Amino acid sequence: MATISGVVVVLVALLHAYFLVLEMFLWDKPAGRKAFGQSKEQAAATKTLAANQGLYNGFIAAGLLWGVIRGAAGYEFKLYFLLCVVVAGIYGAATANRKILYVQALPGLLALLLVLLSH
Repeated sequence: MATISGVVVVLVALLHAYFLVLEMFLWDKPAGRKAFGQSKEQAAATKTLAANQGLYNGFIAAGLLWGVIRGAAGYEFKLYFLLCVVVAGIYGAATANRKILYVQALPGLLALLLVLLSH
């Protein structure tokens, strides 16, 4: 069970690393605009805010990977950062786009449950 939870946590971390790339580097490029449904003008106006969001997603990815690398000693890291993922996903779904619930919160919740069950 620990191996499965570790793999799922790494997948959640990679998802957040992908969000970092989209928000920090591709926000105003065709791939970023398509992912977030933005016009060139909207993307240009919000590029700095998106980069900030991307940076936070990078922190989440780093924290999750650190927790996995630490093994059993990283349990609290995984719990904390997965809770952050779930809360951010629920908030994003409530305030921005319901799709965030499925793309972010649900994978985070699955990983959180697996970490709790494997401990």
